[in-house]
Amino acid sequence: MKIILKEDVINLGYKDDVVEVKNGYARNYLIPQGKAIMASPSALKVLAENLRQRAHKIAKIKADAEAVAETMKGISLTIATKTGNNGTIYGSVGSIQIAEELAKLGHEVDRKIIKVENVKELGHYTATVQLHKEVAVEIPFEVISENAPKQEEAVAEATEVPAQEETPAAE
Repeated sequence: MKIILKEDVINLGYKDDVVEVKNGYARNYLIPQGKAIMASPSALKVLAENLRQRAHKIAKIKADAEAVAETMKGISLTIATKTGNNGTIYGSVGSIQIAEELAKLGHEVDRKIIKVENVKELGHYTATVQLHKEVAVEIPFEVISENAPKQEEAVAEATEVPAQEETPAAE
């Protein structure tokens, strides 16, 4: 079934896109939720006319997205997270943490437009921020342990403690 999207739908399309979906998905979810309308010939004509009239607005939205993308290009994030003794992350790092770090830098980004794989280990990764359907920015980020200094201190203390215990045992 062909439908016209009235708003952006993640993993399906953007506003005013004509997409093909299964009948049940359209009739039971998209249309009742107000996210889409059926793509009848008259609705397609109305859509074409609206797009023609809004062409300059769409170009401005894209230009704004490109301007935001330019400001975000040089950004590299470092995300500190809780880890176990062996370096594995408790939980995972996802779009929420990346959105929070971007907000700290002054870039308010909706977490729904950030695409990132499920990060469960420390290391270097890349997130994609889809600002517009034609404008995306890749942001490199590093996941580090927030208790890394504490682990180094614990290792240092662990090496000192046996040395102190060996001295009384030797006497």
